Amino acid sequence: MEIKINNVLYTSLAAMRGEVQEDVVNFLTEWYNDQPAIIGHTSGSTGVPKPISLLKRDMQASARLTNQFLGLDERSTLLLCLSPSYIAGKMMIVRAIEAGAHLIVVSPSSTPLCDINTPITMAAMVPMQVAETLRCADGQKQLANVTQLLVGGAPVDEELERQLVVLPTITYVTYGMTETVSHVALRRVGETSYTAIGDVTFTTDSRSCLVIDAPQLSGRRFVTNDVVELIDGFRFKWLGRYDNVIMSGGLKFCAEQLEEKIAHLLPERFYITAAPDERLGQHVVLMIEGQAYTDDRLRQLREDMSQCLTRYEMPRDIRFLERFQETSSGKVKRLR
Repeated sequence: MEIKINNVLYTSLAAMRGEVQEDVVNFLTEWYNDQPAIIGHTSGSTGVPKPISLLKRDMQASARLTNQFLGLDERSTLLLCLSPSYIAGKMMIVRAIEAGAHLIVVSPSSTPLCDINTPITMAAMVPMQVAETLRCADGQKQLANVTQLLVGGAPVDEELERQLVVLPTITYVTYGMTETVSHVALRRVGETSYTAIGDVTFTTDSRSCLVIDAPQLSGRRFVTNDVVELIDGFRFKWLGRYDNVIMSGGLKFCAEQLEEKIAHLLPERFYITAAPDERLGQHVVLMIEGQAYTDDRLRQLREDMSQCLTRYEMPRDIRFLERFQETSSGKVKRLR
C-alpha cells in the first residue's frame, strides 16, 4: 500500500496508528485485507439503516470515473472532511488511492475549511457544512480555495445554491446512494438537470421513478424511488421521492416541489407531508420545527403561502414539532 495523508507518505498501516484518525485507519485496514468486499450502511432515509456489501472492484471503478470526470491525478489534493463510516467518506479515500493524490484528513465538523491553508483540488461536503462555512467571516475565501466541490447527502436549498453559483469554485450537487457506490450523476449549481458520469444510463419505470443502469458496477441495474423528469438516457430533473408523493382529490404533488416554493418564507426547518382525508384521500400538511406560531404569525404565513401555492397545494394543516427526528446521517425523518 502507498497513500499520502497530511503530507506524510505511508506505506504501512502500522505507521499510521496514532498519527492518522482512527476511523480512516480502520477503513484502510478493511480496504487492504484479502476480502473482495467491505460492509457499508444505507442512509436510513426511509427506514432503519441496513448493512450492505460493497465490492471493492465496484468502488475502484466508481472512483476512477469521478477522477476522470474531475481530472484528478497524482498532482491533486483531496480533502476528507466526512466520516469514513459513510459511503461519501469511504469513496474520498478510494479516489485518493486510485489517483495517487494527496489526501488531507480533518475531523468532521460544521466548518471543515477553517484551518486549511493549502489549495484543495476537490472536496466533498454535506450542505450543512457548506452553509456554515459561508456564515463565517471569511467563508467565501475559504471555499474559493477549493477548485471543485461536491455537495450531497441532503437537498441543497435555493438560497445556498444562489450563494454557491457566484463563487469561483466549480460546485456539483451529487446524485447517488450507498447502493450505487456514491454518485452516478452530477448537477452543476445553477443548472436544473443531473448528467450521468461514465457509461451510466437512465430510464424510468411505470411510477416515473428513475432506473439506473451502471455498467461499471458489475453491470447492475438499480430501481429507485426518485420521481424524475427524464430528458434523455443521460440526463434527468429530480422532482422528489415517490414515498413523498401526495395524492389529494385526484391530483398528484411532490412534497419536495412544494417545499421549494415556500422555502423563502420559513427560517426554521420544515417539510411537507400528507395526512389521510376522507373526502380527498390525502391532504397537504406543513410540519415546522420549533415552537408554535402565534395566531397572527400563522395568519401571515398562510397569506404569504397563498402567493406561492395554488389552492390545491395549500397545506390544510400546519403542525409544529419541538425537534425533528433524524437519521444517523443527519437527514430529517418525515412523519405522516
